[in-house]
Amino acid sequence: MSRSYLLEDYDYSLPDNQIALYPAESRSGSRLMILSKNGGRPVHGLFSDLVDWLNPGDCLVLNRSRVFPARLRGRKPTGGRVELFLLEFPTQLEEGMAVAPVLYRSSKPIRSGQTIRCGDILELKVLSTDNGTGRVRLCFNGELESVLAACGEVPLPPYIKRAQNSEDRLRYQTVYARDLGSVAAPTAGLHFTHELLERIAEKGVSMAWITLHVGYGTFAPVRVRDIRRHRIHSEWIEVCQDAARKILKTKARGHRVVAVGTTSVRAVEFVAQHCGSLEAFKGQCDLYIRPGYEFKVIDAMLTNFHLPKSSLLILVSAFAGRERILAAYKEAISIGYRFYSYGDAMLII
Repeated sequence: MSRSYLLEDYDYSLPDNQIALYPAESRSGSRLMILSKNGGRPVHGLFSDLVDWLNPGDCLVLNRSRVFPARLRGRKPTGGRVELFLLEFPTQLEEGMAVAPVLYRSSKPIRSGQTIRCGDILELKVLSTDNGTGRVRLCFNGELESVLAACGEVPLPPYIKRAQNSEDRLRYQTVYARDLGSVAAPTAGLHFTHELLERIAEKGVSMAWITLHVGYGTFAPVRVRDIRRHRIHSEWIEVCQDAARKILKTKARGHRVVAVGTTSVRAVEFVAQHCGSLEAFKGQCDLYIRPGYEFKVIDAMLTNFHLPKSSLLILVSAFAGRERILAAYKEAISIGYRFYSYGDAMLII
């Protein structure tokens, strides 16, 4: 397995028409590439074929974080428009009041002390600002989650260059999402349906549920030429005792631990490294996986196709080999795979 620490070696060219702007007609109708780390040509099928590639005794690790409507559009008292992006789910201080860090865009900079109205049920007071970032206090009527659902928009990634629609509220969310807190979907899980999960369970595959709240940093590009110098963002995770027990039992019996998405990979690998073994953990995760990393838990990985020069592409390259991943991406492009959040998937075994 060759290694490279140069950012330009994680680049590839993708035609614009292969960026998936909309989800597939059905979740499990997306395409699935099966890539073996041991060599050979990739195999192509549908995501619904996944059950055929899993074995009795395997364990799927799934991230059940739920996306919240993090994008808000408001107006200053002068009438000027402001677009704000909540960087994390607001921390409630008391009834009708919460605080959150934000990114903002406005024709003129916002100032500390300013108020911004978002409809009739939400007002934001600017607490601090610094070059496009800031901190705001939310004052609202009702329950916070409902207020954001009414005022906020689905935080679609910046490469999906269109307005959100009503379908995004459903499809930019996994069917098993539970724990509110992500500003981006754990996209490998978007392909699952309840029916497919039932078929997988019936085959004797267990499921370990973890939580990693995906932060805005997932879109942050790697900006250093030597990727070893990159510093990755931190995200909140929880691996409960039940999940750790299922994974350890799977390993002890010689079966595979299959991570659904890079978020699941980072969560369990971080805990195993941070704690010395896989156990219950709740806190911040800042694990940066790059070539040379020795995987301690994950045996197989289900993932979407990632942006060039991104920390996610670097992660899957660390798992399967950079040259092998880029060759698979080249083949996927040549036969019309759809890329990124709403795109197709790859199973690395």
